[in-house]
Order: sequence, then C-alpha cells, then structure tokens
Amino acid sequence: MRFPTSFLPLILTALAAAAEPKQAGPGTPEVSPKEAAIEHLLGERSSLEALEAAITEAKKHGISDQAILEARFIFHVDRNENAPIAALLPRFLERKDTFILGDSEIFATRDEWLAVIEYVRALDALEKKDKAAFKLHITEAFWLSPKQGSAFAPHIERVRLEERLAGMKVDFSETFLPVATGDPVTLSKTIGDKKALLLQFWSPLSAECEAQLPDFAKIVDEVTNKGVGVATLVMDHSSSALADTRTMIGTEPAGTWLIDDVRDPLSPRMGIQKLPTFVLISKEGGIISFGSAGDEELWAGLARVNPSISQPQMVSTSRDGTHE
Repeated sequence: MRFPTSFLPLILTALAAAAEPKQAGPGTPEVSPKEAAIEHLLGERSSLEALEAAITEAKKHGISDQAILEARFIFHVDRNENAPIAALLPRFLERKDTFILGDSEIFATRDEWLAVIEYVRALDALEKKDKAAFKLHITEAFWLSPKQGSAFAPHIERVRLEERLAGMKVDFSETFLPVATGDPVTLSKTIGDKKALLLQFWSPLSAECEAQLPDFAKIVDEVTNKGVGVATLVMDHSSSALADTRTMIGTEPAGTWLIDDVRDPLSPRMGIQKLPTFVLISKEGGIISFGSAGDEELWAGLARVNPSISQPQMVSTSRDGTHE
C-alpha cells in the first residue's frame, strides 16, 4: 500500500486517512495483519516509545527496514522535530543507493527519495550552523522534487529571518495603541520588571491566528509568572479588522494586545511574513529566539530566560502560519 506524496502535505493527508478505522462492507476485502501493521506504523504519533512498539510489531510482519526508516522520518516531521530528523542522516545515507521503490510506503519515485535525503542533509547542516551547506542541499532538494517545495520553503524563510534579526535591537521606548482603545503604551511598560518580552505578531485575517488562540492562552499562563511578559501586535489596522480582533479575544484577553504602528510598522522591519510568529526579546532589546508556538528553538530561548519554563500541550499549532 503506497501513499501518494508531495512530502509534508500529502504524506500527512494520507496518514490521516490511513489512521481512520476501516469498516468492512459487502465485497470489501479484509485488511491483512501486515497492512494493519503498516497503517499503525505510519499513523503512530503519541510518543517515541509507542513508535518503537509499532516498529517491533511491523518487523514481525516482515515490513522492510526502508519502510521503517520512512516511518521514523514522518513521525518526526509530523511532530516538527528537526534535530531528530537530522539525526536520521546516517541511516538515509546508508540506503541512498539501495532504495527499492516497491518497498516504499510514501515515495512515488526515486527522485522523491533522493530529495528527502537532501532535505535531511540540509537540516543536519542547520543543526551544525553551516548555512552554506544548508543552501546547497536544500537547493538540490528543490531540484529533485519541486512539488515538495512547500516543505522546504519554511526552512529557507527561517534562515533569512534569523539573519535579519541577528543584529537587531528593539527600542522599548516605542509606543503602540492598545486594541481595546486608550492611551499609547510603550514596550517598556509592557515588559515591566520581567526578564524578557514574548512578542506575538498576529492578524484576525489569518485562520491560523484565530485557531491558535487557545494555545496562546496556554503559553501566556506558562510564562507570565516566570519572568516573561507577553504582548501581541495586531498587523491589520482597519476598523473592521480591529473589531474582529476584539470579538475574537474577548474582554479579558491573554497578555497585552496592541496595534502595530501604521506609519512605520515593526513587523516588516523585523521581516515577519508568517503569522502567528513569536519573537522573544531580552530586557536589553536583543533577539533571544523566535518561531511558531511549537518551535523547539522558541522554547529553548524561553528556557534560557527561566529553566522552569516548559512547553504546554498544544492543541492547534501548525507548522504553516502563513498570513492569508
């Protein structure tokens, strides 16, 4: 049973379908034990221990080592775990020249397989802070499988954003109007006596932003009593957008909600393109880390501010928060 794929989008769509229980009907062939083991293997997401148990069961049914490697890969892809993906590089390189299309559960062509190897190489380069190697391998991945570009592009965008933010210093005397109306508020007042400020860039026009409001409330609860202030900059200034924002966040929103400056907005100065995006800023105005609500790097930065901070269980976080 091969799942059609364009890397992330189609893999995850196929896995969602594969994870649905099958109901036998008249004339419907029963699912064999091997097929059931494959579906379990490719659909397992609860924990690494559960994945290892699924792999053990898969081996009992003769599922190939290549298919098991593919399952490990998509397990970490779906959980947005870049370091474990990079750690798979030696296993991928061992099988680079022995790929068997008939044993694959997710790849439709050999070039798709080779593109993923280049992608894993690119992530390995990022882990090693080797941007030249990252550019080389991610470009080769694009060349081998352009239709998987939606999986590669976010990493390129992140590298570019990292370069833009590297030398930036935020001016805490800058003022913004509150969403709920009132006098202008400085970022200095927002951070108060905290050690850092977690600044969320947000828009009511983005379905991702609205969907992740429950996650945002969890984040605020986790960090505000541990030395981190939280503020949101709303990037849309129209009266209808602000009215929608007030409706979405209610009368007692989590954190401080501000309107990005109309004349000289902070978001393009920082190079923010995807929403929602979080930027963690030190008391001195330097950038500590950034990313989406579920990014490892963002939480690593928060942990540097206060080691007791840990990521809460997210319910709606997506890898792609494109501003729509």
